[in-house]
Amino acid sequence: MTGDPDHPSGSPFAPPVKRSVTIAGHQTAISLEPIFWDALRTHALRQNLPINALVARIDAARLAAPHPPNLASAIRCWLFAGHFATTIRIIRNSVDSEKDSQ
Repeated sequence: MTGDPDHPSGSPFAPPVKRSVTIAGHQTAISLEPIFWDALRTHALRQNLPINALVARIDAARLAAPHPPNLASAIRCWLFAGHFATTIRIIRNSVDSEKDSQ
């Protein structure tokens, strides 16, 4: 599935890739599947933030949770929650547009 326009890194089922990020001046390694690295990079670009800054924000939110997951899990959940919220908003707007046109 290499070169698939829906999955710039290739297959969505690729194994995790370990990369280093810096949070509060400390380097930490995070293992994420390429599809999640792509999504994280895209979100950082949209918010005009370095990946390290976005990961630091996600980490702060994670640590505020009653039972914080590991950082890689928190990043995956954050990305999915954002994608899910966007999808729901698109569906609601579509339904509202259909109601308005009737």
